[in-house]
Amino acid sequence: MDASVAIALVLALDSDKPPGKRRKWSKDFFLKRETYGHVNLLQELRVNEPEDFHNFLRMNAPSFDELLGLVEPLIRKEDTVMRPSISLSERLSITLRYLASGNSFEDLKFLTARSPQAIGKLVIDTCEAIILCLNRHFLMPKTPEEWIMTSDAFKLAWHFPNFLGAINGKHIPIKKPVKSGSFYFNYKKFFSIVLMGVVNANYEFTMADVGVNGRVSDGGVISVTEFGRRLEEAALNFLEPEPIVHNGRNIPYVFVADDAFAMSEKLLKPYGGKLYHDQRVFNYRLSRVRRISENAFGILSARFGVIRNTIQLEPEKAPTITLACCYLHNFLCKKSKRYLRGGNVDWEDSNYNVQTGDWREGQHQLEGLGICRSRHIGEVARGVQDSYRQYFCREGRVPWQDAKIEQ
Repeated sequence: MDASVAIALVLALDSDKPPGKRRKWSKDFFLKRETYGHVNLLQELRVNEPEDFHNFLRMNAPSFDELLGLVEPLIRKEDTVMRPSISLSERLSITLRYLASGNSFEDLKFLTARSPQAIGKLVIDTCEAIILCLNRHFLMPKTPEEWIMTSDAFKLAWHFPNFLGAINGKHIPIKKPVKSGSFYFNYKKFFSIVLMGVVNANYEFTMADVGVNGRVSDGGVISVTEFGRRLEEAALNFLEPEPIVHNGRNIPYVFVADDAFAMSEKLLKPYGGKLYHDQRVFNYRLSRVRRISENAFGILSARFGVIRNTIQLEPEKAPTITLACCYLHNFLCKKSKRYLRGGNVDWEDSNYNVQTGDWREGQHQLEGLGICRSRHIGEVARGVQDSYRQYFCREGRVPWQDAKIEQ
């Protein structure tokens, strides 16, 4: 058969077939995003409903504008011949809504009239920009003078001398990574990565380390962080403090933690077992400052739903999301009067009774690390613990502590 005749026959046969459904370049409502997207809604909230604007993005309009100015150089994209780039304001607002709500990219496409693929890309890019731009709000003290300022703030607010920070660790839920087995499966029976942080007297993170697999659920997690290595190697650059001499022994600078971590001479924990009066006093005084980290993590999870829901991303991307929330937490601690206003965090009334913060009413608080099973406590570490215990019961005594340990 002649080739031209064969081609004509094929075309004739094809013409008899009903026309197939053509694949769309874009969904219709994506093309009408000026009508259906959230940008117009956000503008309406900014002008007429500032409270709802705050709830939508977890910050007020001035804070949003300041943050936008900081990240703008890093998230700006050029228009192409195919389509205009997503505006800077839209990129940031989509990212903040994702962090606040924890909704999936698939769900956010209905709010934003953007494809889940575009949302996923811009969220990671913007979170990376947030981390870079807010670095000045997230600094571990680097000089002896800065450590002294940190210690003085704790002494003034919490009557705890030579104290440098409260350490805590939480599990951040993630979807099961492909072919990961039980590597990320924690003792609470879900998949996670670990967020470990150090918190100062103002409820701000001075250090956060994210990404250790959830299976590491005891005190060993601190040893694989940069902070833990520097603490162990005495490389945090704080000097020995002016001595608080008691019973012939100086009281050094310390951090505090709960039972998830192993005690050392620089990391204090509560006494365990059957306790006598002075040990209960020590535990009470320690619990007051340790509550700072509990509140910081509690506020973080209450404000940013993405970290208390299961992050539907690979373990390589989930730390970026989590760190961005920590950086925004510090930014808002400084910029927003309402972020830590009375009632949001635990507080003590005039009789030093603890009134619980609003964040504790949530049903999805972050899971803590498992208890460290090591019972060995070195002689030097025990000596530091005992020195603080003696100090709190004598010259460092506060008048209400005996009543509190009897309650």
